Amino acid sequence: MLFILSPAKALDYDTPAGHVPHTQPLFARQAAELVAVMREKSPQQIASLMKLSDALAGLNVARYEAWSPKFTAKNSKQAALAFNGDAYQGLDAKTLGDSQLAWAQDHLCILSGLYGVLRPLDWMQPYRLEMGTALATGHGKNLYQFWGAQIADYLNERAAADVSPVIVNLASEEYFKAVNRKALKARVVSCVFEEWRGDRYKIISFMAKRARGLMVRYAIENKLATVEKLKGFDAEGYGFDAGASTLDRLVFRRGQGA
Repeated sequence: MLFILSPAKALDYDTPAGHVPHTQPLFARQAAELVAVMREKSPQQIASLMKLSDALAGLNVARYEAWSPKFTAKNSKQAALAFNGDAYQGLDAKTLGDSQLAWAQDHLCILSGLYGVLRPLDWMQPYRLEMGTALATGHGKNLYQFWGAQIADYLNERAAADVSPVIVNLASEEYFKAVNRKALKARVVSCVFEEWRGDRYKIISFMAKRARGLMVRYAIENKLATVEKLKGFDAEGYGFDAGASTLDRLVFRRGQGA
């Protein structure tokens, strides 16, 4: 199985990575092409395009100016350690052992507006470019058109080693839309995380993001190889709800009645 996560806006380049292996990003050429487009834009244009404050727009102008086609220990950090949003706090990659990181490298793909797909140990330079950004390039009017079938083709390559390839979608709708479903050959299983609120179960965004990271952590710790094994996920009070689930949509709930 391959697990798919969204990236995070929050980044941590202050905490040293330590003695963790690294790999080079696979779509560096495409990233360089996008950086070249971003460098042509003024801070005001970036603020408008990405709906950012002037301060954040300025920060990202500086990031794109500093971006280099050569990834080094000085300008980069392993993706799973650099991302610092809710999902990555659930994953807590910095506490994984070497063998666990190696398993994650083989089974986790992080989607990215700039880098296409990142493996956990891929070096990544700081950036902000959300997949839903309407950035016009020579390939189309937005990043979905820029990436086209490239991400799906790569996932097909990765999943081909399995007799019955399965992709576990733990990404947001914005990011999973970048995976061309017509080109994708693997079965897709989505995991949904809900909280009891008032009189019903609801998806609470930041809690669901953290739960996605917790699910990846659970998969890594238990080296999950089948969809059935996913149902054992019980971190932080979640439990599988068979009645609310379908074959390819697994629902996990916590709170009253869960």
